[in-house]
Amino acid sequence: LAQAISLVVLISYLYAKKNPLCLHGAELKLLKIDWSIVSTLIGKGVPMALQMMVISLSMLLMITLVNRFGIHTAAAYGAALQLWNYIQMPSYAIGMAVSSMAAQNIGAQKWDRISSITRMGIIYQLMLTGTMVLIVDVFCRSALSIWLMPGSVAMDIGVHLNYIVTWSFVFFGISMVMFGVVRANGAVVAPLIVLAISLLGIRFPLALGFLDRLHADAIWWSFPISSFVAILMAIGYYKWGKWRTFRMMSPQAAAAQAAAAAAASAEVG
Repeated sequence: LAQAISLVVLISYLYAKKNPLCLHGAELKLLKIDWSIVSTLIGKGVPMALQMMVISLSMLLMITLVNRFGIHTAAAYGAALQLWNYIQMPSYAIGMAVSSMAAQNIGAQKWDRISSITRMGIIYQLMLTGTMVLIVDVFCRSALSIWLMPGSVAMDIGVHLNYIVTWSFVFFGISMVMFGVVRANGAVVAPLIVLAISLLGIRFPLALGFLDRLHADAIWWSFPISSFVAILMAIGYYKWGKWRTFRMMSPQAAAAQAAAAAAASAEVG
């Protein structure tokens, strides 16, 4: 209901303000479905949907391990997840931005700009995500107190696991930027494979394998280790993969690819 009301109000506002985005008269034919664009969205959307499924499955598997250590650890992990959502927001936003920018420049055949887009995306991601991690680590107890009682056992566990896990999102953010760039030219399978290997092939088995020896710490350390492996694979594919040799896209298809890539980054978040 809220979404429907928002849509009606937004459209009414745009037409009332005579916004250039509004369609009039003959322009309404632009709403006709372009099946070539639909085909592009579906072809790229399925692997992107699988990426989201991999991430969701990974988190589900990790929760099954966390629950073995009781309600205090589960509560600490649940509170930490809330903080991690905020830490990762800059990475998702920059990933969407570089996807759109890279797709536009690929469509215009301006490949010389792609490296600059990637470099600036990584720099800003490091600055923003690094700042978020620093703030969360410095004010960790205050941040977790939104969900956990100060002085509780869960609070101590939450602080401990945050110090181990949070900096791994800096690695993850760099991977997101590179994935955003390669997706802009239609390379959606490689990011899926990287995520599957790092999250399902490394993170969960690593945590499970060391659970008896390191206990809950095995779970927490599996995050930075798997994220580091993911960034190595992402860098390797970006530098030596064949994503640049994919079929060149028209400006229309490039716009569709940018939309699909941006949507994927948003849904991952």
